[in-house]
Amino acid sequence: MAVLKPFNAVRPDAIYADKVAELPYDVMSSDEAREIAKDNPYSFLHVDKAEIDLPKDIDLYDKKVYEKARDNLYGMINDKIFIKEEKPMFYVYELIMNGRSQTGIVGLTSVFEYDNGIIKKHELTRADKEQDRINHIDYCNANTGPIFIAYKKRERIKEIIDNIKKNVPLYDFTKDTKVTHKVWQISEDKDINELISEFEKVPNLYIADGHHRNASAAKVAKMRRDAKENATGEEEFNFCLSVLFAEDELKILDYNRVIKDLNGFSEEEFIEKIKEKFEVSLCGKEAYKPEKRHTFGMFLNEKWYKLEAKDEYIGKDIVSSLDVAILQKEVLEPILNIGDVRKDKRIDFVGGIRGLLELEKLCKSGEMKIAFSMYPTSIEELMEIADNNLLMPPKSTWFEPKLLSGLFVHTFD
Repeated sequence: MAVLKPFNAVRPDAIYADKVAELPYDVMSSDEAREIAKDNPYSFLHVDKAEIDLPKDIDLYDKKVYEKARDNLYGMINDKIFIKEEKPMFYVYELIMNGRSQTGIVGLTSVFEYDNGIIKKHELTRADKEQDRINHIDYCNANTGPIFIAYKKRERIKEIIDNIKKNVPLYDFTKDTKVTHKVWQISEDKDINELISEFEKVPNLYIADGHHRNASAAKVAKMRRDAKENATGEEEFNFCLSVLFAEDELKILDYNRVIKDLNGFSEEEFIEKIKEKFEVSLCGKEAYKPEKRHTFGMFLNEKWYKLEAKDEYIGKDIVSSLDVAILQKEVLEPILNIGDVRKDKRIDFVGGIRGLLELEKLCKSGEMKIAFSMYPTSIEELMEIADNNLLMPPKSTWFEPKLLSGLFVHTFD
């Protein structure tokens, strides 16, 4: 069963919602955050990336950063920019981008279900990033950013959501990203109790985005249980702020690769190496976006190529047959000498939302030498891998649109 719990949200007063809400802390640099928030005292980046309010040379993991985040959050609460709901409830959160809508439910999920595998993960976390969020949660005494979760659809849940959306939304605004965000309260006890009951029939939840937030929240909860006499497991710190979407609501975009050099090969030598494992077709100046699995676009010396993996180089299991795994195993590691893509400085990643022209731009500028356009991983592949307790290669998925931070905060008091 999946636990979904209503909560007394700390949320912006409606007049401030569009000024407060921001993209997640981990999709931008500190400099980008400073620029975004410089003329906006309401920006949630003052909480999620509080280093922007401190000297530029400060260590991002300095305790002063977390103290500043705490002070900024509770300052905004004291100034009535945020209000706290008087009763626990759920929310409906709809995001509309390019005419496509996806709608989820905002509530709390259990750290125990993360620990015991009911909430399933599909990628590894990094210790330094975990520690950053552990400190942030602990100092703020709150979950400030939501975990993005998928579940296998249930018709009754959809019916409840659709009925709630007939009401006037609490928030309705469009941000600079050209995404419209709408929020409705689910305040009636009948609806709240039915949603709790419906999610008890959902066998598993799947982290789509937010592995570090979930892992960190679970570790903070354990720290606090260990420090608390007679802990019951029902304390607020045992629950995480989450937004849950049925799997058919979600779309995964391509997550493309750009590399700085050819590892000493000439272009001709590199293409000959590629031809050993792929059928190679020249596309010329027209950007090639893969149309099916096991095909790749390659941009090199201002020309696009279509690559089709030969059968013997396609893995036979669910993980090794992923396109990101094929590219890693047959190109990046053996030819370009790129092993750990999370640490190697010669490779970077470009979310599909930025388009293939961004790949061309990076290569034409000389910053990068070669680019690969990818076919998106599917939500079905993600769920199958998670169900088998396996892990995807790094940088396998790019979800869009992104949930905004600042619309909901879950405080532990």
